[in-house]
Amino acid sequence: MLTIIEIYSMLQATLANWQALVSNDWPFICVILGFTLLSLVEFQRPKMPFRPKQIINTYRVNLGLFLLNSLLMSLFSLAGLMFALEHFSGKGLLSGIRSPAWKALLSFFLLDVLLYAWHRICHQFDAFWMFHKVHHSDPYLNVSTAFRIHIVELIITTVLKSAYIILLGIDKSVVFAYEAVYPLFVMFHHTNITFAGEKWLGQVIVTPHLHRVHHSIERREHDSNYGAIFSVWDRLFFSRKEVEPAAVGIKGTVPQTAWGLVKFGFVNTAQPVPAPVYTSAVTVNIHAMIAEAAYYKAEKRAFSPGYELYDWLEAKKEILRQVQGSRCMNC
Repeated sequence: MLTIIEIYSMLQATLANWQALVSNDWPFICVILGFTLLSLVEFQRPKMPFRPKQIINTYRVNLGLFLLNSLLMSLFSLAGLMFALEHFSGKGLLSGIRSPAWKALLSFFLLDVLLYAWHRICHQFDAFWMFHKVHHSDPYLNVSTAFRIHIVELIITTVLKSAYIILLGIDKSVVFAYEAVYPLFVMFHHTNITFAGEKWLGQVIVTPHLHRVHHSIERREHDSNYGAIFSVWDRLFFSRKEVEPAAVGIKGTVPQTAWGLVKFGFVNTAQPVPAPVYTSAVTVNIHAMIAEAAYYKAEKRAFSPGYELYDWLEAKKEILRQVQGSRCMNC
């Protein structure tokens, strides 16, 4: 029979083990709790129509990709970040700031603006868009879309963050705080919900209303709203857009398995547009139309010099688009 001392010792050991577990895994626990809560809210008050089969499939694919990435990133991401933190924390460009509070606040904002800049770069360069398009390929935006990330993009992001920490000398506590808060915000702004005061809140942080535009199927809409936590960066750098997209996702066929999405990231979906073929008579007419359109563009700018080639190329693009459209209508 156990004595009171033995029982007390067992309780102490259990409490110590629990405290160690929570201290090591509390960011992961926060992610699980946040995901569960947001999913429940999403099921109760969806912004877009709730389709059970579609949501089950997207959860299966996105969470499968999350598990696959977690296995690979546990070997790379954590080791890289920990190395940077252990050896360079507090030794970079920010080391001259004497106030710990101001240094922590500035470091937090600088981490967020880094992810804004990196996100924008992923949209501007095809070499990075190849992998980032995996995140945009979800046709049903929901909380699990936050985990639909290609492993190559995760690795590059980790390298950039590690270099950034070394350059600035960001303290470990700030990095841990950001890494704990960031996933919660990403899950939040992917959630298929709407609520009162959302547009007002969107003046400060990224909300589902703002981020839905970023997942629009139309490029002129999804090349906007790159913020991760704070929405102020999009306002400062003129990338903010507030519209309701007609559809989300990307154009074309997308694999519906986690491994299929990994392979999909290595496929360049940008196809060259074939040059139109016309008869000589039609070609002459098109050149005349282009010249007239270019003249009209120049006239609108009061014939300011230096834009002649730009006006001609823009006019050519518009006229060819109109001609191709009319040809398709007559097919």
